[in-house]
Amino acid sequence: MNFEQNGTAASEPYGEPVIEAHGLGKRYRRGWALRDCSFRLPAGRVCGLVGPNGAGKTTLLALAADLLEPTTGSLTVFGAAPGSPEAGRRTAFLAQEKPLFKRFTVAETLRLGRELNPAWDQKAAEDIVRAGNVPMEAKVGTLSGGQRTRVAFALAFGKRPDLLILDEPMSDLDPLVRHELVGTLLGTIAEYGTTVLMSSHMLTEMENVCDYLMVVADGELRMAGEVDELLAAHVLLTGVQSGDGPAPSLAAHTVVESRTSGRQTIALVRPNGPVDASWQSDTPNLEELMLSYLRAPAVPPLITADSQVREAGTTAVAA
Repeated sequence: MNFEQNGTAASEPYGEPVIEAHGLGKRYRRGWALRDCSFRLPAGRVCGLVGPNGAGKTTLLALAADLLEPTTGSLTVFGAAPGSPEAGRRTAFLAQEKPLFKRFTVAETLRLGRELNPAWDQKAAEDIVRAGNVPMEAKVGTLSGGQRTRVAFALAFGKRPDLLILDEPMSDLDPLVRHELVGTLLGTIAEYGTTVLMSSHMLTEMENVCDYLMVVADGELRMAGEVDELLAAHVLLTGVQSGDGPAPSLAAHTVVESRTSGRQTIALVRPNGPVDASWQSDTPNLEELMLSYLRAPAVPPLITADSQVREAGTTAVAA
């Protein structure tokens, strides 16, 4: 099935999105960090936000967390402005730099979390801290980077949010701790139905954890949707190149990227119908898909139906 950006591949109704953006843009003095981003993130997803440095990932997360105001367009969280009491109560944000009060002890930090959050889960927060043997009476400023990350995770999970926004959350963790916290994250999602929006440069981590994907490059949304749908919308073709330039048999399809070595051509394609039988067809993996779109800015974006913004009385409108 083809999920083109202006298509209506799905006709079934979707529930209210956790995050919805219409024409969202953010401009700094040096230029646009985000431009004309429109999407919706359904509830209960673990969404990976992927893109190169400077693509606009952190800006998008900061807009959703009410740390920035958009220059153009709009963004809602649970149907309200990100700064509304409802959105604030249901959202937790873990920034890449993980700002904490350095003079507080770990116990005092968790106590502050309890005072500020009515739905606070003290046991969940303490379990995360103690699993790393972090002393509760230690000052936050004396902890290692990995220990501070664990305390920051404890604050985020202890809030019991409906939406958890994570900006490069595990970049300073060793593989063992990363694996443990990923397990905690998945367990929380399974038990509470938490929606997660997380950015990361670790593509393997994304493939193992995320069931939803958003790819941004140069401030624009390049791809968004369920991972399984995005993969199913593409094929990886291998065949013999008979001349220079694009293969004529692929002219009817959207070629995202192609490489030729000798006479052999490998192409990542969005089919617009049956593919010529002379090609060997395989399913791409998520890393191949993401990297191909990042290397091919001229290819039309792919926004699946459940990620497209809607207007009253319509199924989907182009994002």
